[in-house]
Amino acid sequence: MTTTTALITGAGALAELGAELTAAPAIGLDTEFMRERTYRAELCLLQVASAGRAACVDPLALESLAPLAAALGPGGPVKVLHAARQDLEVLSAAIGRVEPVFDTQVAAALAGFASQVGYADLVRQLLGHDLPKAHTRTDWSRRPLSPDQLEYALDDVCHLLALRDCLLERLDRQGRLAWLDEELQAIADPQDFIVDPERAWQRLKGVHALDAGRQRLAKALAAWRERRAIERNRPRGWILDDAALKEIVAEVPRDPAALAATAGLPAGVAQHSGAELLALVQGADVPDPPPPLPRRGRPDAALTNAVKRLAEVTRQAAAETGIGAEVLAPRRELERLAAGDHTIAALRGWRLGVVGERLLDSLQSGAGTSQP
Repeated sequence: MTTTTALITGAGALAELGAELTAAPAIGLDTEFMRERTYRAELCLLQVASAGRAACVDPLALESLAPLAAALGPGGPVKVLHAARQDLEVLSAAIGRVEPVFDTQVAAALAGFASQVGYADLVRQLLGHDLPKAHTRTDWSRRPLSPDQLEYALDDVCHLLALRDCLLERLDRQGRLAWLDEELQAIADPQDFIVDPERAWQRLKGVHALDAGRQRLAKALAAWRERRAIERNRPRGWILDDAALKEIVAEVPRDPAALAATAGLPAGVAQHSGAELLALVQGADVPDPPPPLPRRGRPDAALTNAVKRLAEVTRQAAAETGIGAEVLAPRRELERLAAGDHTIAALRGWRLGVVGERLLDSLQSGAGTSQP
């Protein structure tokens, strides 16, 4: 029988919980956080569950979560989460590396469920329980939390261990446990949560189609925005939204008046950060006048046809395995493969034998038939 603890707010109770969790073979784990007004997510609640105990931990009332480090860190019990990425990102900032990890959403996708199946849907389908939805839009930073809110939060972890057992059994029958091991090894890589402002431009679409000078400008603006957002702990869109950034790249304003006239650029940004933005424009060394922007042409017919063939191969593999096509090879990866990029995930690990080799065969045969 599971014992529940409403809310842990003291260091002594937290240390006791940490010792109990460290001794468990597996624990359920979930977080509630807020990030609408900040760059870094604010951890507002941590929910944990072992076979014998479930508890909510209040990070806002505690000086440190260090007593949980042994349980949540490497060498501790398996941490079972659903759609773990954001939780791991938040926890890595608060407590350090979290592993080993079992993601029930990832496991469910390999077992034949929808690739983005929700926790409540999975609980209903596998365990036959309907979970309440009353507090899905709760502001978890507000205190006090009501008993109903805490009960709702605990529901998010109380079924995770049972889900893991069901999914492991199903994947064992399907002979896919090795596939799962591959997927889980990639989840908790702490490098995924390290922000490098110099690579922030990769979030922007269409940079590769620009001339060299505008590419330099786009990269410089994205890095400046990322650094400023980190320094001020504000969402990057509050510093400079994508539309305004792209307009600066397109127009290349070279003086305060031209910058102020940039479509979509708030007057406050032009006033307070104009000198910095113009310095970035100057440093990018874009020719004056800049080259014409690339025109949107019709898609390359051969490339479009190749992607269609690859998508059909992926659909066939999905039908055979019961695994969603977007799990086997998302369309964006098929586009990369058709363009000659062989570094996609579908050409590695378990996916290679399931779909990757057939994708390569399709590319080769298509190339052969297109030759005169």
